[in-house]
Amino acid sequence: MPKETFFNLPDEKRKLIIELAIEEFAEHDYAQASISRLVEQAGIAKGSFYQYFEDKRDLFLYLVDLVGQEKMAMLAEHPPSNPEMGIFDYIHWLFEIGLEFQIAHPRLMQVGYRALYGINMPFQSESLERMKAAGEAFYRDLVEQGIRQGDIDPDIDRDMAVFVLSTWLNEFGNHILGKLAIDAQQLIAGELDPAQHQRILEDVDQLMKILRFGLAPHQAQHAIQVQPISTRSNDHD
Repeated sequence: MPKETFFNLPDEKRKLIIELAIEEFAEHDYAQASISRLVEQAGIAKGSFYQYFEDKRDLFLYLVDLVGQEKMAMLAEHPPSNPEMGIFDYIHWLFEIGLEFQIAHPRLMQVGYRALYGINMPFQSESLERMKAAGEAFYRDLVEQGIRQGDIDPDIDRDMAVFVLSTWLNEFGNHILGKLAIDAQQLIAGELDPAQHQRILEDVDQLMKILRFGLAPHQAQHAIQVQPISTRSNDHD
């Protein structure tokens, strides 16, 4: 995390450092990103940088966290047109907002993609854990919201519901990369085109259908009652 001195800077100077840092890490992989180049462009002494951040790693991880913070800010600034929409429609809307965020903040997203897919990226596991921790808290809130709205069974195991949501939604990105033959380096380079955006949304529709209705045939969904495994073993006694 940045030091207190960084947050005490005037807004204009702090924003300039952040913007230049995003450009530096978006343009170069972690090993090639240069603090010397950054401070020269920002017009500050190199010693001043270390009054704001511990080191390059500290700055990079702050930018990784910033991806999530900016996404949440966008959600707050552009709420859904129907605040009463069901939880599955809301999750679908989140995907759409996510693509809009990528279009609105392409360079910041490049930094995030470097953290996820960068070649020879150091401390990649730590970056992933930070993203995962923030995501799980968000998914837990979604589950509770769905229960309150009546879209999710109140008797369901909350931890299992969070696990399912986080696993499916987190792995969806890797699935899309493979299905659309998108090289991770394309994401890092910001080369995802509008046609690919549309194909992603089409797959989002399919994912949401499964999340909403499960895998059983639609006409059988209300008829099927799952028998707990613990009772099945007695069937042949």
